Amino acid sequence: MALASARVVSSVQASAKLGPLSSSPSPLLLGTGFSRRGPAPLVIRALKQSLTQECSDQNGSSTLSDFLALHQGKEKLKSTISAILVIVQISFPLPLFEMIPWSAYSANAVLYSPDTKVPRTGELALRRAIPANANMKAIQDSLEDISYLLRIPQRKPYGTMEGDVKKALKIANEEKESILGSIPMESKEKGSMLYASLLDGKRGLQNLIESVKEKDPDKVSVGLASSLDIVAELELLQAPGLSFLLPEQYLEYPRLTGRGIVEFTIEKSDGATFFPSAGGEPKDSATIQVVIDGYSAPLTAGNFAKLVIEGAYDGVTLKCTNQAVLSDNELDKYGYSVPLEVMPSGQFEPLYKTTLSVQDGELPVLPLSVYGAVAMAHSVDSDEYSSPSQFFFYLYDKRNAGLGGLSFDEGQFSVFGYTTVGREILPQIESGDIIRSAKLLQGQERLIVPNKK
Repeated sequence: MALASARVVSSVQASAKLGPLSSSPSPLLLGTGFSRRGPAPLVIRALKQSLTQECSDQNGSSTLSDFLALHQGKEKLKSTISAILVIVQISFPLPLFEMIPWSAYSANAVLYSPDTKVPRTGELALRRAIPANANMKAIQDSLEDISYLLRIPQRKPYGTMEGDVKKALKIANEEKESILGSIPMESKEKGSMLYASLLDGKRGLQNLIESVKEKDPDKVSVGLASSLDIVAELELLQAPGLSFLLPEQYLEYPRLTGRGIVEFTIEKSDGATFFPSAGGEPKDSATIQVVIDGYSAPLTAGNFAKLVIEGAYDGVTLKCTNQAVLSDNELDKYGYSVPLEVMPSGQFEPLYKTTLSVQDGELPVLPLSVYGAVAMAHSVDSDEYSSPSQFFFYLYDKRNAGLGGLSFDEGQFSVFGYTTVGREILPQIESGDIIRSAKLLQGQERLIVPNKK
């Protein structure tokens, strides 16, 4: 699977100049207690050959996976490995510094950890990226915990869910002054209406508590989504601009100081049609909307918004790989060559000209590992810069990711938005299809374009 993933990502790299795959410890080494300098790889290889031979003798097959699938011998395999490693350690005594305990691999195993909590949708990633009031974030965290509890397949902990909703409601009631006080005066009226709706409206917390008490997971899911939508709207009112100062050397670039919405109209080039998932007649064109986020990637989103307004993407051809839909305008001279821009989770400002080390536990606020993520390709001149105009829609597939759900290219690109409308259209796009038009529907008032000296 790892080899297949490498081939898939390599195809994207060839088209969009994607960065190299992150190096990661061999799955065969994880948990063995030995470094790459120790004899463990040879032992595992010998064990694998032995098991493969046994499989071949018994089943006529020469693959380890077939043998394991046939015998379900996980415990037997663990015991055999443990016994061989004990013999190896006795036969080849190693000083303590040659042995690497399992804990030393914890940082290197982020890509393989099933517990890695990354946003699974663009909406969730965008909500978490809003630099809002701490009390609103506490409400948001309590409610988002419920979404994880809903994934439990059978006996769902509804008591815990009810406690989470009541905690959020308690914060909302006790911190009313702080919540509304963080909203600018011109938005106070709208903020007050949203606040009242969060507490007692049909989409609010009181109604969510009743849904939890009914122990209906579908109703809880719908009510939770509605409450979180209100939370996000309030948070956006509390964040009228950037929460950090840009480095002085980057003030010459266009920048987006909030959110924007870009609408693409995609046209088939071969007379074929798009099929909307919600029904309706097939058409030769389709609409996709992308929310671009200046809170986490102000330079990248600002440059992109400026290009959209100038019509730089109208008529641009698209090309497809297994993992991306790219704009075929790599050599265009439009736009600025913006430095690579990635905001790490838990930080208050982006990093520039540097990638994240996911293996060391660094995760971006705007992850690539979401279907429909939108990012800039790398510059043809340097991986420290993004392409002036070439972008791509990332077609995330968990089959080409680590067990933690992270893309092997996570943290390597300037992600600046997510597809929120028309995600079902992305897999229907084929090489040669055309962007008929791209329009900035919202956010132009947040776009700052410095005058050239």
